[in-house]
Amino acid sequence: MKIFIKQQNTGFTHTPKFGVTPRRGGFTLVETLVAISVFTMSVLTLVIILAQGISDTNYAKQKIIAGYLAQEGAEYMRNLRDSKVISAVNAETGWNDFKTQIINCIDPGACYFDDSSLLIGQDITQTIFSSCDSPSSCPELYYSSSSGMYNYDNIGGKKSGFIRRIVVNLINVNEIKVTSTVSWNQSSGQRQVIFSENLFNWIE
Repeated sequence: MKIFIKQQNTGFTHTPKFGVTPRRGGFTLVETLVAISVFTMSVLTLVIILAQGISDTNYAKQKIIAGYLAQEGAEYMRNLRDSKVISAVNAETGWNDFKTQIINCIDPGACYFDDSSLLIGQDITQTIFSSCDSPSSCPELYYSSSSGMYNYDNIGGKKSGFIRRIVVNLINVNEIKVTSTVSWNQSSGQRQVIFSENLFNWIE
């Protein structure tokens, strides 16, 4: 008597594959490389953004300092005019003396002033304005960490990278235009800040 055993039909018989390890939830080499590439690109993007942020912050800092130095140049000229006029017999004499003292600054010339040699409390009218026709001929300002001031004292300070150049244009006999330009070099090239102001003769 033959006994038939009922077997469940599972379809086609699978052909065994030799040398292949069944997958158990791991990552293939391609998937790993893609994941590493995406992570690397994310990190590089973050580093670039941070570097750009640092560069922009440094540029903003330098521009603010340059703006103050340019404004100081124009204010120094205004202060000199006021001092000349106040100390003179009359406004006309003081105005003419003022223009004579800054003769080296009158366009097409240019100048810089060094007040670091003035004694404390000494009159500003003792300032000497030296010629520097081209920006390259103007000396670089020094920064003193002890006093927090910018001047041309290379003994008590270190180079700041800023160059200030002043040009005076004669508008008419009773008006001049003072242009104070501060330039410096940054990684992206040369930068500059320009500050100008018109000064007038005091009329009594």
